[in-house]
Amino acid sequence: MTGPHVIPFLPAYIPVEVCDTVGMDSAQPDGVAKCMVAVQADVRDDGVSAPAADVEALRQVVSDARQEGVDLKIVVLPANPAIDTPLRDIATEVGQANPGATVLALSPSFAGTYSPTIDRVTLEAGQDVAKTGDPVLSAKNFVSEISTPDFPWTALTIALVVGVAGAAALTRLLQRRSKQLTRSEASSVSSQ
Repeated sequence: MTGPHVIPFLPAYIPVEVCDTVGMDSAQPDGVAKCMVAVQADVRDDGVSAPAADVEALRQVVSDARQEGVDLKIVVLPANPAIDTPLRDIATEVGQANPGATVLALSPSFAGTYSPTIDRVTLEAGQDVAKTGDPVLSAKNFVSEISTPDFPWTALTIALVVGVAGAAALTRLLQRRSKQLTRSEASSVSSQ
């Protein structure tokens, strides 16, 4: 007997703390699923699902990110889940419901991200600066990190290779010229 050859989807762990974001009780039947539906509706409305005190400032961060060319969605959990990995699951679910969006999921001590357009290294660098405990500052730090252009290492490498090759060619040219001058001086001395 063989198992399935294709797993249709990877299971996500959505913590009960997501219900605190939308003010719902997680103990109701299918509580966490209903809470995620409410979170998705909040995000669809204005790009933010967060406790009321932070919503307006986070809307401004989403607007600023849009001006930087980033379709940002933010989900804020007011309490930390037991581990940090569910935040990436939340971000992934929100991102899949909003194609092309970059999603930042925050709790007081953790951050999780999802983006189909930004590479994982940049996202994780953004996550690192988004763990401030203040959701608005965290979101601003995240946007700043993912919007900052990387150093152009490829251009530097090409310039260095061309420079070294040019220096090697110039050195060889000078060596040959020096030998020719030495030979011509030797032949003029011997002919005298």
